[in-house]
Amino acid sequence: MAITEVAVYAHMNPADIESLGNELDAIRSDIEEQRGARDARYIHRTIAFQRTLDAVSRLTIAVSRGRLGWILGTAGLATAKSIENMEIGHNVGHGQWDWMNDPEIRSSTWEWDMAGLSSQWRYSHNFRHHVYTNVLGMDEDIGFGVIRVTRDQPWRPRFLLQPLQNLFLAATFEWGIALHDLYSEQDRAETPAGRTAESRALIRKIARQAGKDYVLLPALSGRRWRRTLAADLTANIARNLWAYVVIFCGHFPDGAEKFTPEALEHETEADWYLRQMLGTANFDAGPVLAFLSGNLCYQIEHHLFPDLPSNRYAEIAVRVRALCDKYEIPYTTGTLAHQYLQTLRTINTLALPDHLLPDRGPVR
Repeated sequence: MAITEVAVYAHMNPADIESLGNELDAIRSDIEEQRGARDARYIHRTIAFQRTLDAVSRLTIAVSRGRLGWILGTAGLATAKSIENMEIGHNVGHGQWDWMNDPEIRSSTWEWDMAGLSSQWRYSHNFRHHVYTNVLGMDEDIGFGVIRVTRDQPWRPRFLLQPLQNLFLAATFEWGIALHDLYSEQDRAETPAGRTAESRALIRKIARQAGKDYVLLPALSGRRWRRTLAADLTANIARNLWAYVVIFCGHFPDGAEKFTPEALEHETEADWYLRQMLGTANFDAGPVLAFLSGNLCYQIEHHLFPDLPSNRYAEIAVRVRALCDKYEIPYTTGTLAHQYLQTLRTINTLALPDHLLPDRGPVR
């Protein structure tokens, strides 16, 4: 069940928590002092690689005649879209590269290659989710409003369809995120005109995005438009599935705790650090898998330091894990398959009403 007394749950006293916060502040300071040319080269090379892969993949789809060429081109396109969405768009949107003062690579101006509007996502994600991570009624990313992921969420008959809803959300993830972010922006709009303006802004973005993927690029292919259209559609679905798996594995496996709003009362910065460590989960990854996941295999580190460069998370993780050992805080991680199977078990189990659930077990 959701946690109210975070310190009691973690078996830490105020002095321990303050000490933990100071050590995490020291990690932040070290990385901020060290970031420089190496980090700038990393993001510039990542953007260049992604754009080259996108262009080569589209060229392969356009000029190849057989099925193999289409498959290779579409796989490359899906990979390019995943990199743009996660390692570039998501991380740039967090302000991880704003310190460079590059007019192109800025959180306030970057528009990513997916249906949602990045400005709407920044409020919903950077503020509502990252500030109030896993706080019931405040973090709208708990189940994204359609999936029950904790017993603290009241059961409704519609949740019986949750296993199917989960599959549908996975395949259409960019569209679900777009609507999720729109609703979040509309909630804070002060007037009907403000809510209407947000809706129109999203409609314009969807028109541009869908027009590019499903009208302009197929049209440029001439008589082979069906080949390009099928590749774009397949690549977008593949990107959606991958982003869904990565994000769900960072927030809903066993060990990613939920919290009551009362947990925020008198919360200090050090308390916030502790809540982030308890409310998120990693999955094990080598350099390639980490890159393809936007380095969100380090979800714990990302939630502690969302605005530090993602290429630094691997080295940060070594120090964070050592702190977890020192203060006896759980460091939740496992293989990608293990974390997703736990998440899937939770989603399928919590589709049932509470009286059919076991009194004890990992699904809380």
